Amino acid sequence: MIYFWTILLYLFILIIVGAWRSRQVKNQDDFMVAGRRLSAKVLVGTLLATWIGSGSIIAGAGLAYDKGFPALWFDAGVWIAIIILYLIAGRVRAFAQYTVPDILETRYNKYARILGTIVTVIAYTAIVSYQFRAGGMVLNLITGISVDQGIIITAVFVIGYTVLAGLISVAYTDVVNGVIMIIGLFITLPFLLKTGGGWSEIVSRLPETHFKPLGNMTLLEAIRYSLPPMLLLLGESGMYQRFFSARDERTARRSVLGWIAGTIVIETLIVVLAIVGSSIFMDIDSEMVILHSVKHGLPVAVGCICLAAIVAVIVSTADSFLLVPATNIIRDIYQRFINPDASQKRIVLYSRITVVLLGIFAFVQVRFFTRVLEMALYAYTMYGVGITPAVLAAFLWKRANAYGGVSSIAAGMSVTIVWEILGSPFNIPTIYPALFSSLLCLVVISLIKERPPEERLRPFYIKTSKEAS
Repeated sequence: MIYFWTILLYLFILIIVGAWRSRQVKNQDDFMVAGRRLSAKVLVGTLLATWIGSGSIIAGAGLAYDKGFPALWFDAGVWIAIIILYLIAGRVRAFAQYTVPDILETRYNKYARILGTIVTVIAYTAIVSYQFRAGGMVLNLITGISVDQGIIITAVFVIGYTVLAGLISVAYTDVVNGVIMIIGLFITLPFLLKTGGGWSEIVSRLPETHFKPLGNMTLLEAIRYSLPPMLLLLGESGMYQRFFSARDERTARRSVLGWIAGTIVIETLIVVLAIVGSSIFMDIDSEMVILHSVKHGLPVAVGCICLAAIVAVIVSTADSFLLVPATNIIRDIYQRFINPDASQKRIVLYSRITVVLLGIFAFVQVRFFTRVLEMALYAYTMYGVGITPAVLAAFLWKRANAYGGVSSIAAGMSVTIVWEILGSPFNIPTIYPALFSSLLCLVVISLIKERPPEERLRPFYIKTSKEAS
């Protein structure tokens, strides 16, 4: 039970921090973008802790258990995406809005805002849903309660914590979560290597394909794993929201450098840990490999630190992905179309109510998927093809117009849903037809229709402070 009490103590500390930070929430800026005062160090911590969630600890590790080092294809798209984001981070901060649908309406029109909000709610609640499942898996492992009971406990905690103080609380506790995560993972590796008998012994017990660039995958299969997370991150609302939260453009750009370094190190370390664990524990659920290794392959004291790290990343990712669609609904639907003159107090109250409702919606979705990897690929694809092409075009392609942007979002979302309902016809992964449809609509329709007016372009091509100097 020491594992349980360690995690309980850690969660209690998070609640204390959240309650303390909640006193600073006075208005919309505080709740949605942390008052636009985050430093580069805080941004790096919150970006890392948000991205490295159960998609990495559970889904990515499970893929590494089955495939070995070729599982890094799941992460490689993310690394490429972060490099691209470095180029536009300053301009995003200079734009200084609240949400990605803010970007979409400014660049295209109000219909792009509405569609963008719908896509975000669908995709992000799915991501929150598998964080709930991951939390249930952890609690099942350490306490013996059922996974379903663990999911309920995780959901209640995440929803309650996010309601407390919004991004101003999430961002600062993410720094602590990030530090615990890095320490826990680095401590785990030498102990697990020793348990496995050393690297050479581990290699001898695993298939040769585990150590080849593609392993037993085709190139198309490898790209199938790379594209969804890459496209998700390039348009990821939580990441843009954090750029909006930076002190200035320079801070936003600097944070990306630390983010990419940390992401490459941590995701590679997770894959290595999963491979080592797969050589020791050969008859377990592949997605449980990190959890199983921590519980059964480490001394108790080290295991406690590592489980706290795992809980940290699950909570950080869940609360961040829950806050984003709540912000979208209040900012992009209620405040934009229903009550533009709503008071700051009412906006914060309704934001908290929306967090609860979306948390319940995420909880319901747990029943629709059995594997975290399956849920992750669906959610990443939905958002990556529905939002990302239009968002990147807003900053990088002046010819993109409202017709192209709106049709791109609609096509990406629709094809993803239909292809999933049909069960991936001809055994073609959803990402390929959905991305093709989204890009085709964006490019062809933008070229057929007239160029966008200058006032649509001006906010996206202003010089940042760095460019001006």
